[in-house]
Amino acid sequence: MDVDVYRPGELTAADRAAWSALQARSDQRDSPQLGNPFLAPEFTLAVGRVRRGVRIAVLRENGRPAAFFPFQRSAAGVGRAVGLGVSDCQGAVHRPGFRWDARQLLRACGLAVWEFDHLAEGQPDFASGATGTFASPVIELGEGYEAYLERLRASSPGFLRTTLAKERKLGRQVGEVRYVHDERDPEMLRTLMRWKSAQYRRTGRSDRFAQPWITELVEQLFHSRFSSFRGQLSVLYAAGRPVAAHFGPRTGRVLSSWFPAYDPDHGRWSPGLVLYLRMAEAAAGDGLHHIDLGRGEKRYKDELKTAEFTVREGWVTRPHPVAAGHRARRAPVRALRNTVTARPELFEPADRLLRRVGRLRAGLVARRPSERSAINSDHSARNVRRK
Repeated sequence: MDVDVYRPGELTAADRAAWSALQARSDQRDSPQLGNPFLAPEFTLAVGRVRRGVRIAVLRENGRPAAFFPFQRSAAGVGRAVGLGVSDCQGAVHRPGFRWDARQLLRACGLAVWEFDHLAEGQPDFASGATGTFASPVIELGEGYEAYLERLRASSPGFLRTTLAKERKLGRQVGEVRYVHDERDPEMLRTLMRWKSAQYRRTGRSDRFAQPWITELVEQLFHSRFSSFRGQLSVLYAAGRPVAAHFGPRTGRVLSSWFPAYDPDHGRWSPGLVLYLRMAEAAAGDGLHHIDLGRGEKRYKDELKTAEFTVREGWVTRPHPVAAGHRARRAPVRALRNTVTARPELFEPADRLLRRVGRLRAGLVARRPSERSAINSDHSARNVRRK
């Protein structure tokens, strides 16, 4: 096994094409997770434009690429999955049956440790370092939208019936419901990010869009239009106004659920759930095989899913003091988080506390004069545009 390590801009067109070809054949060899857009070369290259230390290891046999391993590296040799924290699928994209020695690969990449939290299936040389295994629910669309609805009628009949009824009520009580599968208006993307930031604050979570690199990454992916990869914004409108939206990357076979949000003023009609059903219908029409809802236990995921993948978190290391120090620092944090999220008697009180803090924080922001002025100005500007 020969390993060449490149900066994103150094990857040749031939290697990039080989990487995309391995992804495109992933469904044919029963490795659907390798077709995930977070493992696409376009995602790695986009992260490389907003984050330092992004590298790509190309593993070759007889001079031909056998696997591509994207990673981020610190000056001290600490490695992380590309986009760790916003990436929902990680690992090496490889040809069928190819194996590698994890320690040898780390040494070639100048890494003492490589950390992951959404390791795809079919990565035995990395999975040996996993410390936890988690379900990643998916919507299966390979047999078409009607087949998906039939599965929902069997597994979640009340959910499907209620959601379809709410969509009809939304149309009657608000106005005509319209869905755009691939919205190209950048102002709508900004609206989605405002909704999502407000949701993070409202629920006491950290606002991802307060981090400039995440905002830059999303905007960059929104403008990505390749034959095998693009960023897709889907929007549900009622009476001509947006009520729910989702943005996520997609390949030819997989759409990743990434940033969904809705207008709280229309929450009684569950526009986010209506949006997901419309997305599933349009995605099936596009020939997608599944929508990956991502790791994490959420009620809406349980109601929408028809299957589950498995992802893992952990790290692989080689004997090195940096690896020992990194693991000692990170292991307790991960263990505490996973214990809380896995046990309802711990998670529910913690979630209530976060939401209470979020409401208090939102109340303080709303009372600031500068914030009120900004909000009023925004409303006025929208009214002018409507006129």
